[in-house]
Amino acid sequence: MTTSATATLGSNGTPIDAVPSPAASPAKPKPAFGILGAISSAHMVNDMMQSLILAMYPILKGEFSLSFAQIGLITLTYQLTASLLQPLVGLVTDRRPQPYSLPLGMLSTLVGLMLLAVAPNFSVLLLAAAFIGIGSSIFHPESSRIARLASGGQHGFAQSVFQVGGNMGTAIGPLLAAAVIVPFGQGSVAWFGLAVLLGIGLLLQVSRWYAAHHIAVGGSKKAAVGSPYPRKVVIGAIAVLLVLIFSKYFYVAGLSSFYTFYLMERFGLTVQSAQLHLFFFLFASAVGTVLGGPIGDRIGRKPVIWVSILGVAPFALLLPHANLFWTTALTIVIGLVLSSAFSAILVYAQELMPGKVGMVSGLFFGFAFGMGGLGAAVLGLFADWTSIAFVYQTIAYLPLLGLVAALLPKGVRRA
Repeated sequence: MTTSATATLGSNGTPIDAVPSPAASPAKPKPAFGILGAISSAHMVNDMMQSLILAMYPILKGEFSLSFAQIGLITLTYQLTASLLQPLVGLVTDRRPQPYSLPLGMLSTLVGLMLLAVAPNFSVLLLAAAFIGIGSSIFHPESSRIARLASGGQHGFAQSVFQVGGNMGTAIGPLLAAAVIVPFGQGSVAWFGLAVLLGIGLLLQVSRWYAAHHIAVGGSKKAAVGSPYPRKVVIGAIAVLLVLIFSKYFYVAGLSSFYTFYLMERFGLTVQSAQLHLFFFLFASAVGTVLGGPIGDRIGRKPVIWVSILGVAPFALLLPHANLFWTTALTIVIGLVLSSAFSAILVYAQELMPGKVGMVSGLFFGFAFGMGGLGAAVLGLFADWTSIAFVYQTIAYLPLLGLVAALLPKGVRRA
């Protein structure tokens, strides 16, 4: 006599005990906050070092009897190495990730900083600027990829955390230069090497995590993910995004580079008071960077891009005609709103071209750097020919280029 075990069957004929429980569904991934904090801190160190070059110009001009053309050449050397190399670095690391390239890039920055501290002539100054630029070009594409990898799916939030470190570094660099380099001279730059060493230590930890995570999730190459749009649409959308980057960074270059001179010339402020107003603008920019990414995660990238670029236009147009109180208030609003754009633009572009995070990051960081440097140079010449007040009236129309955001395709997936 044989006995057969019976099992209770579900309506579809599947044994009930074989039906997966809802509790067994995989947990939603969370951001790796430690990695995001480390990469943001390293970004602060990187951008603080590059801002030191700008802050040292008055000292270098007097020490080496430099002309304005030579100072412009230092900026050009840094901007060329920092911007033109980034898309190439991103393209290479897309094909073959290099986890330990980040501390090596920061080591290049350290070499440049030491050269800057001991440079005996103009040629060595150019070499120092080139090393710092190379370090920056290696840092941005790969660190942006790691920020996305550590995002837990909250890509806008992760890019904002990453970006705010750079904004804070740019903001505090000139303050530290005023406190250390101005009173103690060129050689005191070497003390900032301690911050770079800290950055290298942080990036070694990040690189170990990246190497282990890459092995864990990608021992074999994943199938390439296609873009949600045809190639022609993607190229057009990337072109629109680059126009928006041009609008933002050309305007920011004019606003930030000459803001202290504008306040001193128009309202008779002292240097210290004007620098404090500049800090208000830069701090507002940092806050806006933090907010822009998470808002884009919730409501979509395109609305954030619309509001952050075009939404600034009324405030920018009012700025040249405002008194001191409203000038300060308007620049805080402009910094807060406009700075939310970059994280949304970058993540939008990454979603247009899946699988090419490094190349896209390098392209947009490099283009942003290039437009910032070119904007400062061109608008500086323009200010010499006319006046700073006239420059402010002219650049006020740049945010109107935000209208081209209407050409962006709808519904880029938020994978």
